[in-house]
Amino acid sequence: MTVLIEAENLTRILPETVPVTLVKDVSLSVMEKEFVAVTGQSGSGKSSLLYLLGLLDHPTSGTLKIGGNDTGPMNETERAGTRLATLGFVFQFHFLLPEFTVRENVEIPMRKLGRLSRPQMRERATELLESLGLEGHLDKLPEQLSGGQRQRVAVARSLANDPPIVLADEPTGNLDTKNSDQVFQILEALVRERGKTVIAVTHDVDMAARMDRQIHLVDGKIAKP
Repeated sequence: MTVLIEAENLTRILPETVPVTLVKDVSLSVMEKEFVAVTGQSGSGKSSLLYLLGLLDHPTSGTLKIGGNDTGPMNETERAGTRLATLGFVFQFHFLLPEFTVRENVEIPMRKLGRLSRPQMRERATELLESLGLEGHLDKLPEQLSGGQRQRVAVARSLANDPPIVLADEPTGNLDTKNSDQVFQILEALVRERGKTVIAVTHDVDMAARMDRQIHLVDGKIAKP
C-alpha cells in the first residue's frame, strides 16, 4: 500500500492577541484506498485538520507530504495545482454555485485544471452525475434539487478531475437519516469500487464506526477514540 498523506507534528495556531491553537503536533499517515473518519467534539480541530490536509490553510509548523511530495516549499500556484489534480472536496453545505446548472458546477474544476476539451468536460460531468443517480437533473439549477441531490452533485464535482484523495467535511451533517445513509454509501463506494482514499470529518458516531479507522481529536491533538 502506498502512503498518500503523511503529516508530522502538524500545528496551526491563529496569531490573535491571545494565540488560539487549532491543531497541535498531529502526526499521521493515510494509505491509498483507506476510508478514514476524523472524529471529536465540536471545536476539537476536526475541520481545521482537514483544511490543512487539503492545502486550504497553511500550518504554523510541521510537515505535510501529499503523494510523497513535500507541500512546505510549494508556492500558491503549486498548492492550487495540487488541490485541483490530487484532492477532491465535499463540504457540509455543498457550496454549489447557484447561477450555474448542475452539470456546469461539475465542470468547474475541469475548466480550472484545463486538461480536457469542452466536449470532454461535458461528457465526463454527465457520466459522473448519471453514475450518482442524477440523470434528468443535469440542466437544473441547484435550488431545484433536494438537499440529498445537491450533496450528490458535490460528490460528483469532487471527482471531476479524478483525484486519488477525497476530503469530506461533515458530508452528512445537514441531511436526514435516509439521505445521510445514501451519501455514506456513495463515499464508501468511492473507496471500495473506485479505489479512492476518503477522509471524512464527522460527528456521526455510527457513520465513523462503519469506516476503516478513526482519527479522534481532543483539543487539536490525536487521542484514543
